[in-house]
Amino acid sequence: MSINAPQHRIIAVLPAYNAEKTLKKTLDDIDKNWVDEIILIDDASRDKTVETAKCLGLRTFVHKKNLGYGGNQKTCYEEAVRLGADIAIMVHPDYQYDPSCISQIILPIIRGESDAVFGSRMIVKGWALKGGMPLWKYISNIFLTKIENFVLGLNLTEYHSGLRAYNRQILTTVPFKLNSNSFVFDTEIIIQIKLYRFKIKEIPIKTRYFKEASMIGFFPSVRYGILILLSLIKYQLTKWKIISCDQFLIKK
Repeated sequence: MSINAPQHRIIAVLPAYNAEKTLKKTLDDIDKNWVDEIILIDDASRDKTVETAKCLGLRTFVHKKNLGYGGNQKTCYEEAVRLGADIAIMVHPDYQYDPSCISQIILPIIRGESDAVFGSRMIVKGWALKGGMPLWKYISNIFLTKIENFVLGLNLTEYHSGLRAYNRQILTTVPFKLNSNSFVFDTEIIIQIKLYRFKIKEIPIKTRYFKEASMIGFFPSVRYGILILLSLIKYQLTKWKIISCDQFLIKK
């Protein structure tokens, strides 16, 4: 039981792929007073991520084959729920997102102010660019966010953060297992959160872009953007009852 959240079991989940060089730095910046356990899900890394994780004392789960970022998150949340998490906080072990702000992300859920909290690079103007985000990525992030907000009726500053926390109710209610195994998982679960009327809060965070930090390249980013638009279309068509997409249907 975490010292600062005595009534909540908090588990940090690390979706890992080739994170050998950055894993220890990430762990060193996680305030252990705020988490009860840290688990790592390895998505068939080609380096020594698994060996490093075990040496660092992490409970480690290994995919026999690479499932993709969304597939990794599915295992993260399934295992967190199985281990009794009241709150699961996703921390990328590539050290791109600053894990030292975990308390700020967890507290709104503990206080009952929100069901999900996202760390946003875009709340404070210029932070993302100062952190090294490429200009094309910055502009496309803003463009996609405006479209997503328009379709979903939300007012988020970004949909693509890799530092986010969910309460147990979200993880045991929304059908996230039906979502994509790719990066578009992040947008799809937000659509589901909106459908089930859970509350979302954002806090400002800083990020780092450097050689070892994972980042989607230009052409995969174009594909990612197209998949987001397709997910929004499926959501809207399901809402209008033109099609029936299970992942965007509310199960009573």
